[in-house]
Amino acid sequence: MKTAWRIRVHGVVQGVGFRPFIFRLAQKWGISGWVQNGEGGVEMHVEGNPEDLAAFLHEMKARPPAASHVAAVHVQEDPLEGHTAFRIRESRRDGRPTVHIPADLAVCTACLAELFDPGDRRHLYPYINCTECGPRYTVIEGLPYDRPRTTMKAWAMCPDCAGEYGDPADRRFHAQPIACPHCGPHYSLWREGEVVRGDEAALRQVVHLLRRGAIVAVKGLGGYHLACDAENARAVRALRERKRRGAKPFALMAKDLNAARELVALSPEAEALLTSAMRPIVLAPAKRRLPEVAPDNGDLGVMLPYTPLHHLLFYFGAPPVLVMTSANRSSEPIVYQDDEALERLRGIADAWLIGERPIARRVDDSVVRAGPFGPAVLRRGRGYAPLPVARFPCDQPILAVGADLKNTVTLVVDGQAIMSQHLGDLDQYEAYTAFEQTVHDLLAMYDVPLEETVVAYDLHPDFRSSGFALALAACDHVGVQHHRAHVAAVLAEKNALDRRVVGVAFDGTGFGDDGAIWGGELFVGSAAEGLVRAGHLRYAVLPGGDAASRVPLQALAGFLSELPERGPEVGARLQLPQRFFTALKLVEKQIQTFPTTSVGRLFDAVAALLGFTGAISFEGQAAIWLEHLARRAPLETVYPFPWDGRELDFRPLLEAVVEDRLGGRDVASIARSFHRGVAEGIHRCVLTLGKEFGVDAVVLSGGVFQNTLLLADLRELFAGGPVEVWLGREAPPNDGGISLGQAALAAAERIRRATPPPGAPDSKKVSDKGGLQK
Repeated sequence: MKTAWRIRVHGVVQGVGFRPFIFRLAQKWGISGWVQNGEGGVEMHVEGNPEDLAAFLHEMKARPPAASHVAAVHVQEDPLEGHTAFRIRESRRDGRPTVHIPADLAVCTACLAELFDPGDRRHLYPYINCTECGPRYTVIEGLPYDRPRTTMKAWAMCPDCAGEYGDPADRRFHAQPIACPHCGPHYSLWREGEVVRGDEAALRQVVHLLRRGAIVAVKGLGGYHLACDAENARAVRALRERKRRGAKPFALMAKDLNAARELVALSPEAEALLTSAMRPIVLAPAKRRLPEVAPDNGDLGVMLPYTPLHHLLFYFGAPPVLVMTSANRSSEPIVYQDDEALERLRGIADAWLIGERPIARRVDDSVVRAGPFGPAVLRRGRGYAPLPVARFPCDQPILAVGADLKNTVTLVVDGQAIMSQHLGDLDQYEAYTAFEQTVHDLLAMYDVPLEETVVAYDLHPDFRSSGFALALAACDHVGVQHHRAHVAAVLAEKNALDRRVVGVAFDGTGFGDDGAIWGGELFVGSAAEGLVRAGHLRYAVLPGGDAASRVPLQALAGFLSELPERGPEVGARLQLPQRFFTALKLVEKQIQTFPTTSVGRLFDAVAALLGFTGAISFEGQAAIWLEHLARRAPLETVYPFPWDGRELDFRPLLEAVVEDRLGGRDVASIARSFHRGVAEGIHRCVLTLGKEFGVDAVVLSGGVFQNTLLLADLRELFAGGPVEVWLGREAPPNDGGISLGQAALAAAERIRRATPPPGAPDSKKVSDKGGLQK
């Protein structure tokens, strides 16, 4: 006897071939009815024998399309409608979208086989794609995901493409960006007033230029790259000078996996990341020395080709390893519009490879690492954004605007925390504009009215993101303390807002409850009940305030002020630059000096003591230099970093570094002893706090925990012990994860308001305790 079900599937189920998959599954099991995209995902009405419907449902859950992610399936009985066949209906839009927007996917093996098949009608066509691969987030202009709401809407399908699009047996059945050489977009090369049209002609000319040492702006999925031959030192040096890049490393694109293996040492975990459908940049230890690519750095960031265009460049003979860096000047967001590229990249690029398909929004390449505690996303971009990273038991929309450095924003819709791509540092006008655009883009995409939305922001009074947040006409504004947000981001990922933990948030800077520059914080509690400051690094001072983050010598002067008489002695014996002595004078006279607990600045101070005496050219440079210095030496001794129950006292640690430095010990050995001392200090205070408060889990978050040597030491120390160690995986440990933590604490505060426990203190007191302000 026939019966009918209504099935609703939530998750990443639009733009990944889910409806065609359902159509074929229905054919297999003799099911009639329909399927369509809706605001919440995919909805279907299915009719058939109960046994066939059960088999259909089981297979749908067990073997969905590889690019999809099913978050939830809801099934209910439905009245029979008398269907005799199964069909795909037009998408429905009745209310607010809650479906997950799919991320961009690397070109699949089936499309690559067609790309290089001389008999295929898409032979050498750079825009080849199917339901299993290709652009998604970077072409979507609205939901539900259908061709008229993408940047492909201007290209009408030819009869052949339309036939594939409408054929349930075809791999391109309802592939929204479908195109071919006859009806789709193309590439052209622009150079010195000349235009080379035609995909193959343009690509061959690009390859010729790259082999001659030129720098070419190449339009990709989420923006332009600047490409040059990575093994041509003159070309790389020119690119660094033109971009005003300083010493910041460039990303590399290797021709294939074998070429990547020659560049870096790949663990099985790193190789799995490198070859995943996300195709991120993977940081790994270098096997080859490319000093112009990554000065004073033992790691290289490598990715594999992920678009048909990339594969075609290597097919036509591009150098096997290319620098493939975001097209911009230093610290600006990636360029993604054609006119903008021609204008802003003048003087940097020698030529422009321009594709006709518009990019809906700029999205940088993601950066990941296979670390001691597992894979970690360090920059969230292509392939990861804008997929949800957490779910909260909260129905009210929440917009969290993040921090001013490494900004991301998070929008919570129907309890799903949707995290944006990396947007950059908001002190740059272009990055701030991109931030504003992304906020409005997400709100519009999900049809979220501001008047119903809670907006969360950082408590720093001078953050541009916070000023923007407070100017929004939202229903409520919630200020969130920076370091609590670091801890809460990990709890959100773990779906553990109620879990009591020791939270360790170590970074460079964040506005503290007392107005000081925090950065070495220890909390106990949960996101739900509040995170109480239980300890911190001993206070030091920073001469020049934020300027000390750019000049490690200033940080050194501030920390040495806690070791009487050591400052002048160190400066004289190591013949430090005058800037150090000027900073000592500022400390002595208490001019422009600010209290700090920043572990990030402690790392900078030690780097300056061991030889990094210049200004930094990118955030974290001195600490990275110190880590790579330490990797060169075996562990011989451990410097003391005592915990007194309230403070981690850096003075014995720093005194040991000074003593060995003045005594002539090898600087790499000193750096190694320092790292282990920091690790043992963290381990000791976490165990003590865990025992005192009955807590058996620790969260490690903040930019300091991007240091793989420190993490390796911590893994060894915590192994087999009573405390479980948690780090983020999808949200970056640096300030790129702040928006998720803000959203988590704002959600917890809304839940706490709605259901106050009997005898609980008033909400204002709880909010203050948890680092929130109304």
